[in-house]
Amino acid sequence: MEIIIRPTSLEGSLLAARIVARTVREKPHAVLGFATGSTPLVLYQELARLHREKGLDFGSVAAFNLDEYIGLPVDHPASFHHYMRRNLFEHLNIRPEHVHIPDGLAADIPAACRKYEDEIRSAGGIDVQILGIGTNGHIGFNEPSSSLASRTRIKTLTRQTRLDNAADFGGVENVPPHVITMGLGTILESRMCLLLAFGAKKAEAVSRMVEGPVTASLPASVLQLHPRSVIVLDREAAADLERAEYYEWTNSQKPEWQKY
Repeated sequence: MEIIIRPTSLEGSLLAARIVARTVREKPHAVLGFATGSTPLVLYQELARLHREKGLDFGSVAAFNLDEYIGLPVDHPASFHHYMRRNLFEHLNIRPEHVHIPDGLAADIPAACRKYEDEIRSAGGIDVQILGIGTNGHIGFNEPSSSLASRTRIKTLTRQTRLDNAADFGGVENVPPHVITMGLGTILESRMCLLLAFGAKKAEAVSRMVEGPVTASLPASVLQLHPRSVIVLDREAAADLERAEYYEWTNSQKPEWQKY
């Protein structure tokens, strides 16, 4: 794991945007994996700015989203289809036919999940998978106890995750109990996993992810097994890391060609 600690979430988000932008410039046909939630919003705003002001071209980029609620109409304000359109896709020149988001309205959910896996493989695999982390350590909607080898599938949300997302639905009772999510095994096949975590409420999960054992009880810990996991934190999210000083020193000693 590469642990990058920045003083603020803004600085962390801008750094993450540079990583994604460099990937797109070096590989115009890049395949990007996107996450939702509040954590990547500034990253997406910066990508939109780079497209608008610097000509960053997404015309040949393919996009795959981590997850979607089951049974939620795509135009529902809390659906991830709606989130991605509003916060990113309508601000880029990405082609609609290149956008892939799990189909939460599919009549045959297992078949839709198999199709999603096939589409990722057909696209050549994901170059950069953007991730957040839940307070219980989930990535995507891979809740604690998820198989570390899991593939895209239906998952039942924990009460904690439904509570965390309740504000988007006007109460926990309105949060759909089921989702489609990329599996941990699917995520691990990405060439780079770029995880962002900001704020004190993520500090415990971050410390367990980075410095604890690899365990299905903390799904994000599986990123310890990935050859190129880049973890971008602000100081609050890094507060519980025992080796934070070492991570910062290591980052400061990078040769120029390794810097983002």
